[in-house]
Amino acid sequence: MLGRTTIFFLLGLFSVVAGAAEKPNFVFFLVDDMGWGDIGAYGSTFHQTPAVDRLAAEGMKFTQGYAACTVCSPSRAAIMTGCYPGRLHLTDWIAGHRRRNSKLKIPKWQMYIDHKRVTLAEALREGGYKTMFAGKWHLMPKNDRARFPHHTPTKHGFDINVGGREWGQPKGPGKYFHPFGMPNLEGEKGDFLTDRLTDESLKFIKANRDKPFFLYLSYYAVHGPLMTKPELLKKYRARAKEKGPDGKRWVGRTTPVYAGMVQSVDESVGRIMRALEELKLDDNTVVIFTADNGGTSQASSGGLRGAKGLAWEGGVREPFIIKWPGVAKAGSVSDTLAIGTDFYPTMLEMAGLPQKPKEHLDGVSLVPVLKGGKSDTDRTLYWHYPHYHKTKPYGAIRDGDWRLVEFFEEGALHLFNLKDDPTESKNLTEAMPEKAKQLHSKLAAWRKEVNAQMPTPNPKHKQGQSPRKRPRKKKKA
Repeated sequence: MLGRTTIFFLLGLFSVVAGAAEKPNFVFFLVDDMGWGDIGAYGSTFHQTPAVDRLAAEGMKFTQGYAACTVCSPSRAAIMTGCYPGRLHLTDWIAGHRRRNSKLKIPKWQMYIDHKRVTLAEALREGGYKTMFAGKWHLMPKNDRARFPHHTPTKHGFDINVGGREWGQPKGPGKYFHPFGMPNLEGEKGDFLTDRLTDESLKFIKANRDKPFFLYLSYYAVHGPLMTKPELLKKYRARAKEKGPDGKRWVGRTTPVYAGMVQSVDESVGRIMRALEELKLDDNTVVIFTADNGGTSQASSGGLRGAKGLAWEGGVREPFIIKWPGVAKAGSVSDTLAIGTDFYPTMLEMAGLPQKPKEHLDGVSLVPVLKGGKSDTDRTLYWHYPHYHKTKPYGAIRDGDWRLVEFFEEGALHLFNLKDDPTESKNLTEAMPEKAKQLHSKLAAWRKEVNAQMPTPNPKHKQGQSPRKRPRKKKKA
């Protein structure tokens, strides 16, 4: 006969095992530089993305999902911390631009995530998850791994790191083709980077099929340099000669090599999804698909204004898909306002883990929406970019249907009603000055609340001189 102590021990052990079995696995696809209009499920008719389209058909597609910045590093930090880049003081791609003669001097901003913050990966690992990072990290100072080895993925909550280093794009000897020059990523001649990252991810899934896992698959694609497999380049060059839905040929309106990169990402998504099915993990795995900022061209923006690095919707509106088997209705569509900071609290709630409100300060759990609740379209979202890139320093606010952009150099305001004008074609600032003033005040109050860094007048600025060019040194007589 078993004693009382033994019985209680076995009951406790059963409880732990049962609890672990109930926790969903997480597969998070983060694509680099993918625009809102690059996916078939979001309207692309040239790119072929059956796997991602199927994912949208099996989960919930968000039509107003956003990245937290128009460039990569801040968006990635926002996902990992649940905080706006303005609050983190990590507001530009690492290491950013330096414009000596710009009208405004950019603030001294941070190029890594503080260890005082508990990342999403750390929170899940605390909750019993095995964690793996694969692909682009770009959250540590450029070319400074010797001084900052404590800001690699494995120092921020990931048990395994494959490919993550300070690079924002492939820079190894073969770039997208082997050799890659990335940690823990070997291969053979002819291997394509997107495929190899997926190979390693599949190994992780198979090795951890009996325990809850978090796979963060952060592809370097579709960031430049634009490179694709020969057979896909051939396919899309031929496809470009065909006619689109408007009866005109695609030639001159598309980039075949880019389309091939998109298809490689889609094929990899399909491989992961098939593996989950074969291992009978698909019913207990949450799959998330999104991107870090808009595409690099207007063609990727799906009709929205602007693209990566610009202040408009095309720079931050993203594919945003969540499949939660048995909970989120298959084929559902939500117009809820959602942003990268929301993944942290959402995933904790999905996992049945306690929220960390002192950590994910700017995130909101999307669980009520995923369970079929009412969409939250009256929410307020913020962006803060005190830097020069393809645009001048700016801030932006999305408040319900309204969006206001403020450019810091001149204080110029641009007001749009996205419900009536989704392409931001008509600035309503002069027609509706009170509305512009209201949103501007709200944006300024938010900046003060999160202690956002602002650019300041640049004493080295010379009127009429390009901010992109350094002053010429005078020759000695």
